[in-house]
Amino acid sequence: MGSTVNSCRVTQPIRLNVNGGECAVPAAPDTALLHVLRNDLALNGPKYGCGLGECGACTVLIDGVAARSCVIPVRAAQGRAVVTLEGLGTRQQPGTTQQAFIDCQAAQCGYCLNGMIMTVEALLRRNPNPTEDALRRELHHNLCRCGTHVEIMQAALRAVELRAKSAGVAGVVAVVAVAAVAGGVDLADGGPTR
Repeated sequence: MGSTVNSCRVTQPIRLNVNGGECAVPAAPDTALLHVLRNDLALNGPKYGCGLGECGACTVLIDGVAARSCVIPVRAAQGRAVVTLEGLGTRQQPGTTQQAFIDCQAAQCGYCLNGMIMTVEALLRRNPNPTEDALRRELHHNLCRCGTHVEIMQAALRAVELRAKSAGVAGVVAVVAVAAVAGGVDLADGGPTR
């Protein structure tokens, strides 16, 4: 009897950087990144929707760019920074985009939210102050079958607002810190540094 070659044989673990941590997974190189994230790493933010990269439910960030993980082989993610919904924040401290979607109650069934949040996050990372039209264009290819588009747009606009407030607070804190140190004030105890 002749031997057959199993094209799914794992020869070496695939090394990934996911949510800031390094990991090695025993997966065939052509396995969809989505399957590795969900099945091997228990990161269930990205969802299996269409399996064709059309609906957006599986969206993750790869090197800061929104990418459809259901059609990307895991080998293509090696050496690149992958961020999932779980990497944006926690239940106790959601990221600004996540908080915006919570504030606006932008979910009905919630299945599409991973893609919506990750797509908005990718846009805000490259353009922190997009117009409403830019947000609409960015979200155009993400599907919501429940029809919560109004709430999703409100959440996207709220994310812009929260990001601006967060950047403004960080900027004010930095200015105060520089001024205090220049003025000889120790910020830890309010006393002089000299």
